[in-house]
Amino acid sequence: MDIQKIINIDNDILGGQPVFTGTRVPVESLFDHLEAGVSLDDFLDDFPSVSKEQAVSLLDIANSLVTSKNIAKFYEAIA
Repeated sequence: MDIQKIINIDNDILGGQPVFTGTRVPVESLFDHLEAGVSLDDFLDDFPSVSKEQAVSLLDIANSLVTSKNIAKFYEAIA
């Protein structure tokens, strides 16, 4: 899935905080829910404007980033 169909960053939406495209739901909300032990299905029930495809694709991207053999470059980019 194209990243722009998953994440949108627009200064006019929540001050530029990354949100799921087509929504005002911050991407961070998914990670906060999962960290708190909330299931993906419950997150999607709480935020029906986020599609399951968007949420799963975001988790796939996050997984690819943190399991990449080039993780050191990722750390440099966010430092």
